[in-house]
Amino acid sequence: MLSNKSNRLESLDVLRGFDLFLLVGLQPILIGVGQVWDNIYYHSLLRQFDHEIWIGFRFWDLVMPLFLFMTGITIPFSLDNKKGLPTGPIYRHIFKRFLILWILGMVMQGNLLSWDWQQFKLYSNTLQAIAMGYVVTAILYLNLGIRKVVMIAIVLLIVYAIPFLLDGDYSAQSNFAIKVDRMLLRGFMDGAYWKNGNAIFSDQYDYSWIWSSLTFSVTVMMGCLAGKMMKTGIKTNPKRVFWHLVLTGVVCLAIGLLWSLQMPIIKRIWTSSMTLFSGGICFLMMAVFYYIIDLKKVLKPFQWLKIYGMNSIVAYFLGEMINFRSVVHSLTYGLENMLPAYKQLILTTGNFTLVFLILLAFYRARIFVKI
Repeated sequence: MLSNKSNRLESLDVLRGFDLFLLVGLQPILIGVGQVWDNIYYHSLLRQFDHEIWIGFRFWDLVMPLFLFMTGITIPFSLDNKKGLPTGPIYRHIFKRFLILWILGMVMQGNLLSWDWQQFKLYSNTLQAIAMGYVVTAILYLNLGIRKVVMIAIVLLIVYAIPFLLDGDYSAQSNFAIKVDRMLLRGFMDGAYWKNGNAIFSDQYDYSWIWSSLTFSVTVMMGCLAGKMMKTGIKTNPKRVFWHLVLTGVVCLAIGLLWSLQMPIIKRIWTSSMTLFSGGICFLMMAVFYYIIDLKKVLKPFQWLKIYGMNSIVAYFLGEMINFRSVVHSLTYGLENMLPAYKQLILTTGNFTLVFLILLAFYRARIFVKI
């Protein structure tokens, strides 16, 4: 159930840690191994640790939806106890979190630290997608409750799909979502730049953000539903919670697959079918982790994942923003000279080992950075 000391779901911390470990630990090292090991079977496996080029879904396409989904799970736990209190402080907290996530997203991927406004990318990062989904879902949940949030989620899925139903264009460079980004973000769009006051767009960049905010929000709302299921049932009938998560996940998967016959599953523009399909997997993963850790109390083998999960923002920032390879090189240059073919693997492994050690130090010192 919930930890009495921290009032936290152990399974959520572990699942969040698993997601972060994939991103800032396992995947970079696996890719490094692939650079020195030419094995057809290994490279087939490694394909699952990269995003699908366009239509379809790979394991790695689950990392970002899982981030958003878990953000939604926390909303009932954080807001239910605040209902009936003055709304001013609650809204300040919601918008403060939104603003911090947005700015961190610009630091991470928006060129904010260049201090050159022409290089700024206003909306281009996972943290900003989380911020958008969070602020929409938190405000709706606070005022309307979970049933109406679910109804609004269904409406948003349909609204997102309408322009695609009208023109049927799912191509990478001319679909409706990418057009919206180009029209509104112009040179501040990732994959674009300013030239003589005009925005020049790359014909290689195919992610969308503004229109996809509708479905980003739905992913967070799906997590909010999962969180409400767990918070409501965890004390009265915890086993039923597991089956509710499983059933909801299966239904979402089935609807997503059926919808994909008309609207393809495309993670890069976060189509409605992809939202339901990935959300269904998130429900099932949450169910598995909840069953093993909170119901069966099998935590010890997974305890180390909390090192990532309880400092997720720090882990993401260290892993994606800061390069420790020069520090590693100062210690391993002799080994690199002895094994030149393995130089990049040594540097990559050392880099993410340092990230883990920093997180471990934070964890042991009980320092948890929250937004």
